Amino acid sequence: MNETITREIKWGDQKLIIETGKVAKQATASTIVRYGDTVVMANVTAAKEPKTDIDFFPLTVSYQEKYYAAGKIPGGFFKREGRPTEFETLTSRLIDRPIRPLFPEGFKNETQVILTVLSHDGETNADVVAMIAASSALTLSGIPFMGPIGGCRVGYDGENYVLNPKMNAQTELDLVVAGTASAVLMVESEANQLSEEVMLGAVKFGHESMQEVIKVIINLAEECAKDPWEFEYIENTDLLNSLKEEYSEDIKKSYSIVDKMERHNSLNEIKSKIEEAYVDNSEVSMNEVMGYFKKIEKGIVRSQILEDKKRIDGRSLDEVRNISSEVSWLPRTHGSALFTRGETQAVVVATLGFGEDEQRIEALQGSYKEKFMLHYNFPPYSVGEVGRTGFTSRREVGHGKLAWRALKAVLPDSEEFDYTIRLVSEITESNGSSSMATVCGSSLALMDAGVPIKNAVSGIAMGLIKEGDKFAVLSDILG
Repeated sequence: MNETITREIKWGDQKLIIETGKVAKQATASTIVRYGDTVVMANVTAAKEPKTDIDFFPLTVSYQEKYYAAGKIPGGFFKREGRPTEFETLTSRLIDRPIRPLFPEGFKNETQVILTVLSHDGETNADVVAMIAASSALTLSGIPFMGPIGGCRVGYDGENYVLNPKMNAQTELDLVVAGTASAVLMVESEANQLSEEVMLGAVKFGHESMQEVIKVIINLAEECAKDPWEFEYIENTDLLNSLKEEYSEDIKKSYSIVDKMERHNSLNEIKSKIEEAYVDNSEVSMNEVMGYFKKIEKGIVRSQILEDKKRIDGRSLDEVRNISSEVSWLPRTHGSALFTRGETQAVVVATLGFGEDEQRIEALQGSYKEKFMLHYNFPPYSVGEVGRTGFTSRREVGHGKLAWRALKAVLPDSEEFDYTIRLVSEITESNGSSSMATVCGSSLALMDAGVPIKNAVSGIAMGLIKEGDKFAVLSDILG
């Protein structure tokens, strides 16, 4: 049996233990992370050869909770874990977001990160433990990964920030932040109408608190990390320059078109020309050609914003698109709203129910009922495409929860309004910021249904473009 290598630190009010070398030795890398009595195993596997027929990085993150971790037996006829729960899907996305940007350009080896909750103490949030486990396993694996990352949860008791509060703790803030030693990569939060100053302070507190974790992962890697994979991305500068010279002006003209569908049609015409020009060229693949086309597109859009301070639809950087809204849009629903911002549109419907309509949720920390539900639907017609329907995608789950977090704090207390509330957002058009259109439309639909919310809630999606010392902050970004 291989030697178990362990690192241990006191982090917050509990010990954090990272170990490797005992289990899953056939995986590319495996670690087990313990925080309190919550234990998560991370296993990373990557294919030795790249997938040359794709133009994206094939990374899959799967977070799995096992009922035995809390001493439970699953319900249902089969008595075994089934498809991913909402929390498992959200946690998978939570961990994917900060690690994905840290893989190098051009790396297309299929990579899988599987995170399994082996033990759960009913108090410690397993998502942050899983994030640390994923970071440590990737750092030890030898796969080209520009980490490690750290992550933590930040609470706020009205006066002080709390590192990794317990699951049942009463707190004004639930914020998860992930980052490297020098930068923040991801923030996700839910707050009880806190000030910008408090929110920014929470991000800084979280980034400072995760540094201990990053240091201990580096220390572990110095002893037992596998040899780095040999990987070098060689850019075909001749092909890139040829495409720039031939098609840059056409792409610029396309991006001067304000209407989304007209712009896409113009860009598709350019793509067709490129395909005709390179279809018989055996020296390059069409995926490589189209990858460089996307790179040129991105460069043109970014440079226009940084240099001209104007966006492709003509707006200034801080300008929000035209907004229109209607309420009581549907005659037989409890509350409804049609919210349109630019070329993004949501039909949001509010339905009120009773106790029997509450959602029963089985979780490792115990079963409970949820009185507020928000479901987000993104059909393919909303972007003018043909696609699969009849299932809920990970994206739909994530965007729905994002809007749910935005609205939960303004809902009335049960003593004041003892109804079950379900909101459904049907995205009928999309050109960016559809989750925030859901927030705005939901706020209107709730008021239309007579729900005495504490405040109206709105939202826009923000973006940042940075090249060297130049940067631009974008309000209400396009898709």
